[in-house]
Amino acid sequence: MTLTTPLDAARAARVATELAARFADGAAARDRDRRLPHAEVEALSQAGLFALTVPARFGGPDLPPSAVAEVFRIIAGTDASLAQIPHSHYVYLTALRLAGSEELQGNIFGQVLAGARIANAQSERGGKTVAEVATTLTRGPGGGRIDGEKFYCTGSPYANLLAVLAREAGSEQQVIAFVPADAPGVTIVDDWNGLGQRTTGSGTVRFDGVQVDDDAIVPRSPAVSAPTGYGAFAQLLHVAIDTGVARGALEAAAEFVRTRSRPWFEAGVDRAQDDPLLLQRFGELTVTVRAAEAALTVAATAVDAVFTAPGPDAAAQASLAVATAKVLADRAATEVPSALFEVSGTRSAGGDLGLDRYWRDGRTHTLHDPVRYKTHHLGRFTVNQERPPLHGVV
Repeated sequence: MTLTTPLDAARAARVATELAARFADGAAARDRDRRLPHAEVEALSQAGLFALTVPARFGGPDLPPSAVAEVFRIIAGTDASLAQIPHSHYVYLTALRLAGSEELQGNIFGQVLAGARIANAQSERGGKTVAEVATTLTRGPGGGRIDGEKFYCTGSPYANLLAVLAREAGSEQQVIAFVPADAPGVTIVDDWNGLGQRTTGSGTVRFDGVQVDDDAIVPRSPAVSAPTGYGAFAQLLHVAIDTGVARGALEAAAEFVRTRSRPWFEAGVDRAQDDPLLLQRFGELTVTVRAAEAALTVAATAVDAVFTAPGPDAAAQASLAVATAKVLADRAATEVPSALFEVSGTRSAGGDLGLDRYWRDGRTHTLHDPVRYKTHHLGRFTVNQERPPLHGVV
């Protein structure tokens, strides 16, 4: 059954806002009890929010990166785990669009329109660098077999398909294999125990002789080595999550001060929300959040542009705009959730309230890749006009 997907960006944002409001009441409890949000993910899927970028020629709404980023930002303001779960889904749909055959695209995009979800099986534990790939694809007649173990497999407990990054046996060539999550030899282990983003399902996936057809295997290089904006889009979605966390923390702090905080006696006011020093601090935090949101908007426009007209200049501008936004969003996602307690007072530290999840989610998510390299790329371009490198995280 084909889903009814939002046909424009404004409708997608409205649907995301409605669902985020519905999910808000249970967010703290899901985090506290580490209850995997299967029902919530299914609701996002049924609303078409996993199918936003399906190309029009396959019957999809073909919405731009900016529309996806706005959906992520809205959901992250309520639950950063829920916002993280579709990240790999959209990144690998982009890889499919850039490197997959027409037949494979038609197959997978059709499944997505019917509600299918993709999770990553990309990163691995161990090795000298995070870019090493030990998982192998051994070619055989009509396909191959995959053997190895992955970690940080965000979204895998909710997925219908796994996008497996593997190295061809006997070479350094990397490929992406699209494998059914329930294929023989696939084992999904829910062993993610991060201090934040507790319900993303970012645990282990093992592959033991998993068979994959030739037509489900695509080279990774066309997606990451050409000036297509692939990496900028992946990073844009991370920026959207961080920005959403910061906005959610700011709004939670303001609500707490209005409804539960007591004024400090030296302020000489009857309500905490009238404390002039408190209002000053809220003003500072608002600047931090709005700066991140503004930078996200600029970055999203730049990524839209490179998706519309790929090329070296457009790709560089997209990466630089996203790098700027990433720096600001990283700061906002760590500073504002921490300041939530500063402005709300002792009562806000109650464990039953779950307000600490904003800081834990922001701190955990901002560790995804080192923001210092974003600053480095910006500096290199400003001084020496060196474009950022082409890879999956810039």
